[in-house]
Amino acid sequence: MTGPLLYWEDFPVGDTMEMGSHTFTEAEIIAFARQFDPQPFHIDPEAAKNSFFKGLIASGWHTCAIAMRLMVDKYVARSASLGSPGLDNIRWVTPVRAGDTISYRRTTTAARPSESKPDIGLVHSRWEAVNQRGESVMTMEGWGMFRRRPG
Repeated sequence: MTGPLLYWEDFPVGDTMEMGSHTFTEAEIIAFARQFDPQPFHIDPEAAKNSFFKGLIASGWHTCAIAMRLMVDKYVARSASLGSPGLDNIRWVTPVRAGDTISYRRTTTAARPSESKPDIGLVHSRWEAVNQRGESVMTMEGWGMFRRRPG
């Protein structure tokens, strides 16, 4: 953990954070999908050629899992995070293919103190993942819970 601990107050509405990027490989796409989403267009390059997608694509859940990893690495591990009550919206807009480099960004869209627990604040964020061509590949929205700064 580097830098000061982040609290609810450190996520103002409109704040944007670049979380990093990840390049998806064919081997990684297949390995993830074999374990978690074994549909033919995720695990079999030959079968994928005859699919709606005309080639192997990453599972949308794989795209989300990478987002979560980058979130933890960039800010969650150094925050007073209390987890999340869930996501409101996930969209997989454009397929992710082997060789694609996906960049992830988080924007705070709303923030409010908890009504029942005054030491906790809620942060609503929108995450967007964009490929190397500038095409949106995924959007997610949801709430996070963070401790409020003491004192």
